[in-house]
Amino acid sequence: MSNCTGRSARLIPLFLSVVLAACTVGPDYQRPEVSLGTAFEQLQDNPGWMPAKPGTPAIGQQWWQIFNDNVLNGLMATLNAQNLSIEQAQAQYDQALTSVRSANAALYPTLGLNADLVRADAPILLPGSPVVAGGSGAYTEYDASLGLSWEIDLWGGIRRGVESAQASAQASAADLAGAKLSAQAALASTYFQVRVLDVQADLLDRTVTSYERSLRMTESLQKAGLTDKGDVAVAQTQLDTARAQRLDLQWRRAQLENAIAVLLGEAPSSFELAVKVDLSVQPPQIPVGVPSALLQRRPDIAAAERRTAAANARIGVATAAWFPDLTISASGGYRSRQFTQWFNAPAQFWALGPALAMAIFDGGRRQAQIEDAQAGFRAQAASYRLTSLRALQEVEDALVQLRVLAQVQQVQASAVAAARESLRIRRNQYEKGLVDYLSVALLETTLLNNERNAIGVMGDRLSASVKLVTALGGGWSVDQMSNTSNAVSAP
Repeated sequence: MSNCTGRSARLIPLFLSVVLAACTVGPDYQRPEVSLGTAFEQLQDNPGWMPAKPGTPAIGQQWWQIFNDNVLNGLMATLNAQNLSIEQAQAQYDQALTSVRSANAALYPTLGLNADLVRADAPILLPGSPVVAGGSGAYTEYDASLGLSWEIDLWGGIRRGVESAQASAQASAADLAGAKLSAQAALASTYFQVRVLDVQADLLDRTVTSYERSLRMTESLQKAGLTDKGDVAVAQTQLDTARAQRLDLQWRRAQLENAIAVLLGEAPSSFELAVKVDLSVQPPQIPVGVPSALLQRRPDIAAAERRTAAANARIGVATAAWFPDLTISASGGYRSRQFTQWFNAPAQFWALGPALAMAIFDGGRRQAQIEDAQAGFRAQAASYRLTSLRALQEVEDALVQLRVLAQVQQVQASAVAAARESLRIRRNQYEKGLVDYLSVALLETTLLNNERNAIGVMGDRLSASVKLVTALGGGWSVDQMSNTSNAVSAP
């Protein structure tokens, strides 16, 4: 065994020199260029949405708190703990980390222990001769050995594989952040829709009560001969229409409530969201920043960029297949036909040697794999650029929506005020007998529609604010992937 140790020691410098001389084939990664401009178009001449400046507080990871709604905050806490889409993305991220550890393990030697007990029967040969002396003899052979195998990464194919796995894991980390942001945005948007329906339902309840009074008054006037049955029919129609609209809100709210339950990972039958008729929350001011910041803030862009890096590394993996593989194998142990002498010095054996393997002809398979990897990189690079441009579009869309909705809200408020004044004047005329009830009913319907539209516009502004936060990436940053890189690089 000492001879084995001595020879191995003399071979160690040779192995180290080979490893140090190893190179890494394939192209080094360069992030694809993508032009997003220097400023968002919709921020120009828009005093309500000024670009973020140095020192402006950024949106935190708990971005929903900018709406100052305690109920929403509580729902978000439940969602972050129980949402099944987030749980699925977390499991996929954990799988990606195990893939990195598996790829990283290929850089290190494999050590195995083997023990055999073999009962055999072989012919008896003359000593030093292949001549059979006669008969056969049964014997038992005891074998215990320790084997080591190490594939030297001469051309960097394994390292490129690790590089690809690490980039894929970082992309999975960004996917997890994207799943969280998507679920959070869906919850916030659905929650505000429920609140809009609650306020509209309260408005319709008050409207039904008012219409019931109008019907009773019209019936009294008809009995007194001051009006005809036509006015009573109009009042009854108006009341029934309002009641139908109120009933319509019930199933719409129930569906939204069920959607929230699923987002929270709960059965719809076990979840109930209490009615709240307050919609006084205002759309918050959101720091927008510059377009290029999207490359650092959007999880989907970061995921696409990391997948591009992974695709680039796979070119190196495919290229390394053109070069020979060098594997160092070593084994040593004891082998004896006598159990009592199994671990004695004469029963020792060892083996050490390199193995070089290289494919000479494969019908173009390796070249096809390289070209496939190159095409995959180009496709992923295009996907990265497209994702970046779509992100820019989403921000611009949210900004223009917020700008226009703010103007619509002002016009809608003016319309509500004008409808109320028109109705007041027409009611006075009706009470004096100057007009019929149909003209009053028409103005009451106009006022109701305008009031419901005003409530809907406020809800649309809140939903648009959620869209803008989502388009900007919430409070996430690519800096959160650095820990992932450190974690997956360990053997």
